[in-house]
Amino acid sequence: MNISNTATMKWASALSLEIDSTAATAEVINEMKPKLGGKRPDALFLFLSSHHRSHCQAVLASILKQLGPGHLLGCSGESVIGDWHEAEQVPALALAGAVLPNVEMQPIRLADSKLPGPDCGPRLWEERVGVKASLNPHFILFADPFSIHVDDLLAGLDFAYPLGVKVGGLASGGHRPGQEALFLDNYVFHDGAVGLALSGDVRVETIVAQGCRPFGPVLAITKCESNILLELDHRPALEILGAIYRNAGARDQELMPAALHLGLAMDPFKPDPLGPGDFLIRAPIGLDARYGALIVAAHLHEGQAVQFHLRDPRAASEDILAVLRRYNAARLAGSKSDAVPPSPRGALLFSCVSRGRRLYGASDYDTHAFRAELGDVPLAGFFCNGEIGPVGGTTYLHGFTSCFSVFCNK
Repeated sequence: MNISNTATMKWASALSLEIDSTAATAEVINEMKPKLGGKRPDALFLFLSSHHRSHCQAVLASILKQLGPGHLLGCSGESVIGDWHEAEQVPALALAGAVLPNVEMQPIRLADSKLPGPDCGPRLWEERVGVKASLNPHFILFADPFSIHVDDLLAGLDFAYPLGVKVGGLASGGHRPGQEALFLDNYVFHDGAVGLALSGDVRVETIVAQGCRPFGPVLAITKCESNILLELDHRPALEILGAIYRNAGARDQELMPAALHLGLAMDPFKPDPLGPGDFLIRAPIGLDARYGALIVAAHLHEGQAVQFHLRDPRAASEDILAVLRRYNAARLAGSKSDAVPPSPRGALLFSCVSRGRRLYGASDYDTHAFRAELGDVPLAGFFCNGEIGPVGGTTYLHGFTSCFSVFCNK
């Protein structure tokens, strides 16, 4: 466990596109030192593309020796993000560094076999994680997509640490078990999950852009069984969906077969109108024409408000701009004085491998949108096989999403 005693929270990020791993490592180290004002980082976050994965142990050793962080956390990714640039499917190495005053940090290593069962209490989670719930820690988590049940991990952490934010993603770029790399201090793992718990003088805020736009009216679930949606507003679900289709424009009708999703309102007490960030987006996975039912990749309950959504480049663009502006407006409105609150100190971005150039046709859309709205906040991250972030106070594993974690002083 490590507690920083420096005076000011400071973040920096660096990116190298060098093909040679030794040269790439030297470049980010040399960038990081002056950006942190010569201070020793309390935490480093390392993301490297698949091109550098075979040299990750040497990269790790050099960074630890030259920068001497209190802790290091990271993983491999198909593509990485640094200095507001999304380096997609090219050799790249990104590093974020943070000087964190009065912040307590605890490294976490979890294997699937060590996760407490669903009937276990919070105390066993505290023992396995190594952090007391009374500290109200926030968690940054990276996991191997092949070897751990991430949904169980997130549900357990929410149960044991209800006030903490959990953010992160699944390593990417590998195609079979054992190919992904997870970094924790001076160790490289190829399975399970790693993380860092932060508590003390740190606030972690999240911006989750799920890449969809509303399609049709807000409706109420009036009959369902587990993940089977039977009725909306007392009519068969497929009958309602058919009516929405007939009233849609030609472009939306064309998109529906491949781009249709269901948004589940997460706060039953939120007054209308519902907007970006109020829905958990989940994909339909089948239908049953006999009963007019839609099968959804989520647990449903009667009385829940829902709205169909469409996902496409335009929807993703509109969505990320809307959630960023909504976050910034809330940040400004929540200022404790008439003065404009200070900008966030740093940010990490966990974006789906299906976003970026694959979605928009050009790189850097999400990072440039973030920078335009929040300014020159140091930013790093990677493209994930699944993104971890909260919606409506509950943490989920997402797809097609960009999850920003924004770090501020309390």
